[in-house]
Amino acid sequence: MPHDKRTHSTAPSVITPIGPVRIHPVDYRAAQDAADLRAMLDLYARDPMGGGEALDADVLGRLCGDLAARADAFSFLAHVDAPHLQAVGLINCFEGYSTFKARPLLNIHDIVVHPDYRGAGVGQALLGAAHDLARARGCCKLTLEVLSGNALAMRTYARFGFENYQLDPAAGQAVLMQKWL
Repeated sequence: MPHDKRTHSTAPSVITPIGPVRIHPVDYRAAQDAADLRAMLDLYARDPMGGGEALDADVLGRLCGDLAARADAFSFLAHVDAPHLQAVGLINCFEGYSTFKARPLLNIHDIVVHPDYRGAGVGQALLGAAHDLARARGCCKLTLEVLSGNALAMRTYARFGFENYQLDPAAGQAVLMQKWL
């Protein structure tokens, strides 16, 4: 299904049974935004799909300052009024570069939705904010990684228009690899 071209970065951006989901860019130096980002990212890290372990206190302490120092880092928080303004989602993105298109690309590095709000449109709203940012920055594509066993996330991404990456079907699909340093 094609992506709805409405701007998703203004509040309210999505109306769901939980009420309006408000998406806003993170100010890494603002105390509440930093606290919400750290809480949502730690929630993700503790989830089995994020590795199942809490983030180190040192990482949480440095994270927002490090992100603020990077010109290629962009994050959005999702909030709902239930019963008070509460962070329920986060997306962290980094701008990269496509050498084949000679244009920037936007990589979605992290996306998390609080378990109590999954299936309520929060993920779609966060993806919409990343999509709008990528278009505004002249990016040629959005990229992300997802665990093959995370069926809910894969359905969310497919509904938004993401597809498995391949150039030639005979060569197979791209595989993400890593080597810790």
